[in-house]
Amino acid sequence: MTTLRFGVRDIVAEPYAVAPNLLARLRIEETTGATVHALALRCQVRIEPNRRRYDDAEEQALLDLFGPRERWAQTQRSFSWLHTTAMVPGFTDATDVDLVLPCTYDVEVAGAKYLQVLDDGQVPLTFLFSGTVFTRGASGFTVEQVPWQHEARYRLPVHVWRGLMDVHFPDQGWLRLGRDTLAALARYRSTHMHTSWEETVTALLATATEVVE
Repeated sequence: MTTLRFGVRDIVAEPYAVAPNLLARLRIEETTGATVHALALRCQVRIEPNRRRYDDAEEQALLDLFGPRERWAQTQRSFSWLHTTAMVPGFTDATDVDLVLPCTYDVEVAGAKYLQVLDDGQVPLTFLFSGTVFTRGASGFTVEQVPWQHEARYRLPVHVWRGLMDVHFPDQGWLRLGRDTLAALARYRSTHMHTSWEETVTALLATATEVVE
């Protein structure tokens, strides 16, 4: 039986990628001396929001996710950010591998909404690992399952995520709308001959402000 140990050495932006991806540089160790011929790795990355402090501005922006600060002991629980996979080549003793972490700027996704709120500091992450290990035994290849009990922690600097988003979405953000809402917005844009979606939304916001006042 193999015994694996996982660690996250660093997380950086993937260079030259078309989509916004981070790279988690993993260190994987096999502690029994067995030779791993291949590892089909699965990983879940979770955000641990209760493991950092928040200033007043962040507190206000987090109301939608966690409610008021007095409720955070009940609401600020670990939540899933993303899932990813990798095929790790064979190794003995230890190996280093880059794990691709696909990111989104869609603020309807809890992870993106949370990350967008943070101005500075670090994001506490927990990596949970599972998968399938292929080794060679006395009677040929053997297959072993990696249980989800394997984990590693890492504190991601907020500026790494923000830098990635600035490269792919400079001074922009994404908001997901229903088809009916998008169709109505398109009709409004066409009727008022706005040249861009930003101009359309800005005009609607100005109208709404006038009504409130």
